[in-house]
Amino acid sequence: MTDRSADAPPRVDPPRRAHRLREDVQGLRAVAVLTVIAAHADFAPVEGGFVGVDVFFVISGFLISQLLFREVARTGRVSLGGFYARRARRILPAATVVTVATVVASLLWTSLVEARDVLTDAVWASLFAANVRFASSGVDYFAQDQGPSPLQHYWSLAVEEQFYLVWPLVLLGCLAWAARRSGRARPARSGRRRAERDALPRTTVVLALGLLTATSLAWSVWTTAASPETAYFSTLARAWELGVGALAALVGPALVRSLAPRGRAVLATGGLVAIVAACLLYTEATPFPGYAALLPVLGSAAVLLAGLELRPEQPVPAATRWLGAAPMRLVGDWSYSLYLWHWPVLVVLEARLGREPGLVATALALVATFALAGLTYRFVETPFRSTRTFTVPRGLVLYPASLVLVLVTAAGGTWWTRWAGGELGDDPAITLSDFGVDDPAAVDLAADPAVALVQASVLAARSGMAVPSDLSPDLLELRDDVAPVTCDYADDSLRELCPGGDTDAERSIVLLGDSHARAWVPAFERIAEEAGYRTYHLVKVQCTAADVTVAALGTRDPWPECSDFRDWATDQVAEVEPDLVVVSTSPPVNGVYDDAGRHLTGRDEVGAEMRAGYERLFAALAPHADRLVLLEDVPRAPEDPATCMTEGDPSLAECMFEPAERASWFADLSVEVAREADVEVVETDRWFCWDGSCPVVVGSTLTYRDPGHITSTYAAELAGPLGDALGLTGPGTGPLDAAAGAGGSGQRP
Repeated sequence: MTDRSADAPPRVDPPRRAHRLREDVQGLRAVAVLTVIAAHADFAPVEGGFVGVDVFFVISGFLISQLLFREVARTGRVSLGGFYARRARRILPAATVVTVATVVASLLWTSLVEARDVLTDAVWASLFAANVRFASSGVDYFAQDQGPSPLQHYWSLAVEEQFYLVWPLVLLGCLAWAARRSGRARPARSGRRRAERDALPRTTVVLALGLLTATSLAWSVWTTAASPETAYFSTLARAWELGVGALAALVGPALVRSLAPRGRAVLATGGLVAIVAACLLYTEATPFPGYAALLPVLGSAAVLLAGLELRPEQPVPAATRWLGAAPMRLVGDWSYSLYLWHWPVLVVLEARLGREPGLVATALALVATFALAGLTYRFVETPFRSTRTFTVPRGLVLYPASLVLVLVTAAGGTWWTRWAGGELGDDPAITLSDFGVDDPAAVDLAADPAVALVQASVLAARSGMAVPSDLSPDLLELRDDVAPVTCDYADDSLRELCPGGDTDAERSIVLLGDSHARAWVPAFERIAEEAGYRTYHLVKVQCTAADVTVAALGTRDPWPECSDFRDWATDQVAEVEPDLVVVSTSPPVNGVYDDAGRHLTGRDEVGAEMRAGYERLFAALAPHADRLVLLEDVPRAPEDPATCMTEGDPSLAECMFEPAERASWFADLSVEVAREADVEVVETDRWFCWDGSCPVVVGSTLTYRDPGHITSTYAAELAGPLGDALGLTGPGTGPLDAAAGAGGSGQRP
């Protein structure tokens, strides 16, 4: 299943019955919904099917603006209450049903940590602020190893509703300004055409709408290059797409009224070709929206214009006729419900299976999607759309009613996750005297108590010992167990030193690296406070310490801010001249760039660049520190231990893992280069793995918060062993000694 941000279509209002719903528009909806579903179901030829949401934005801007313009022509004003009541009737019933159903399904069929995140997502979705939520997650490096939310597709509903909070007000402003200039408050009404001309100040609206659309497009282009994760979910970066639809509704009639049949055919066919081309040519690597969104957006506008104001005697373009076919109209009718259901069905299925679904499972999921969509359209959408019960002001009540229903569901789910993830039973922690074997004294454990406890934890898992009841950190707080830092250099503009540890000490330690170095901060703080060192944590998430050019998060573009930070950090080491510099880093997530600017992702190619980068780094640091140490990168889990430990009935044996081969290869490479450069090395795998197995619980402590980052809690407990390994503290002073001491009889020299 493609892990592109899920694209839910904005729901668009059909015109009033007096204005028959265009069949080709329903067909265009069908094209959009089918391409997005195909892309999310990993149908390779249409990897760019995510552009379907852009098609929906254009349709929405077109139809909703038509309604507003007709209302102005009819009444000379815009009824905000009526507008938002209609939006509520169209949007909220189906969206609320799917939200509640998704929350319940997540509680039943996903892990507790995943379900807890879905509860939060549901609240954001009900507030039409899901795009804000997922934009923040998209730029959160620590969320990158987590799967997509089953409610992630609600971001587009949020974008549309945020746009429609503003667009009617802009139109009202244009009406008021035009009325003030003309010295009249209401238009004359001598016929529909004249009323429309008099009531709607077209020039004013075109200028205002054009300015907003152009500004949004410019912002979209800029922010897509600067921060693609934020741009993808941004209302400001997407508003121009709805603006194009609105402009088509406003100026389209004048443009196509005298257009020859051949011209309409070119518009219809060319528009469809543009949409299909985007689906076929665009990939996950395409910077989006930005310039790239112009192709599907303008293509959609062309299709809408081609079928606009067609008279009965005029020939219908073949593409328009195809879009209006009965099967396309049916899918178009169901499109809103199809989009709402398809993504949670696919995501929850994958979470339930614990792997990407195969062909048969995906096919069954799509059948279920269409069945659910058909039922939702028949029994939820249609009744609310056709009833006269929820007109103004009753229709507006749907907003708080929907919010309350989702909040009550989320509150119940929160209680359930706390109950299910709480301390149940009295299963003991793993100790050196009790780790599930018949004769612990006969087992030859290491002399180092920290290593011995890892060995005991592996043996406990293999013997089927139960998960300790009193885990630290709490299972439901595992995702949040991130090491705090005083200076968060994720802010590219931050350039200052923030001392820690014993700030009055003359001796100093510099920790240099990426998020894997940050994970060790609690250990270094304890070591420094005990041994009398001042600390500087020069760590920037995703920015590998090796002197290489890496790609920015979520893109394949070079990330110069990482190189700038590394240069600045190296300068700070030269200025501070610390007693000890510790380098801790992981390989780059998105590959590296060579001197020719080529993007490299293959292991051997990246390895060659990393080798040279480590050599340059060590050469730059060594002259400015009394000691230079490489802290070996920790083993990486192939899958998320947090999910395993909170899914169903957790088992120590099932959650224990073998280190991921690629990460281990890069860790070995860094150690090899360090030793060649006479840099000291502290090996870390002994504190995480033994005999090829890595337990996710050592004693009663959870070791990993995600596949690559250790918990802040376990890092703090490793302060003693790490301090000893660095020669900064004496043996027997580490926090793990207390746990190990409970079973000293099982320890062998």
